[in-house]
Amino acid sequence: MSTVLPAVNSAVNVLPRASVPGDLVDSTADDSQDRFLKLLVTQMRNQDPLNPMDNAQVTTQLAQISTVSGIDKLNSSLEGMSSAMATTQNASLIGRSVVVSSDLVRFDGTNPVTVGVELGSAADKVGVSILDASGRSVRTMAFGAFPAGASTFAWDGRNDAGERVKGGDYTLRLDATAGGKAVAASGLVAGLVDSVSMQGTNSRLNLRGLGAADVSQVRRID
Repeated sequence: MSTVLPAVNSAVNVLPRASVPGDLVDSTADDSQDRFLKLLVTQMRNQDPLNPMDNAQVTTQLAQISTVSGIDKLNSSLEGMSSAMATTQNASLIGRSVVVSSDLVRFDGTNPVTVGVELGSAADKVGVSILDASGRSVRTMAFGAFPAGASTFAWDGRNDAGERVKGGDYTLRLDATAGGKAVAASGLVAGLVDSVSMQGTNSRLNLRGLGAADVSQVRRID
């Protein structure tokens, strides 16, 4: 006389709560397959011999837990592939100029600097001030209408008097309005990508003279 195994879901209903091992309750999602097998064995030991369940149902549920385990492994593999592809793609930026979200402007004392503004919505007036290390404005520029999104322009490194300022770090201060109401604005600067570094699964671009910037800060690739 053959023995028929119980179905997992149905057998749970006939087990007293105290018969389930306590370690099953405290297990984490990482050992879900192990928990399933322990539960199955416990159910088999406590099944009602007068009311056995169909073997096909148990086989189906075993197949389901195997499928879930396979999907987890596939997801892990895909995440690893995605990270590797992103790293390779970001490495292709080395030697190229990118525009990133930042208020820091580093002037070398000679060459013009590409700066800009990113607007949350269209503005009819945009004012840009470039401040020195002491917070004093050395150059003020007024523009007309700008669309929403990123817009860039060049600062020639000169102050309001037309004199070239000293090389060093400067800061962007922005003022954008539409119909007299303030518009959200953030600064943009351009930098040359010297190298790409990894922090966990995230890539960071090392910009010449500007330090590191997260890939999510990139607004344009030139």
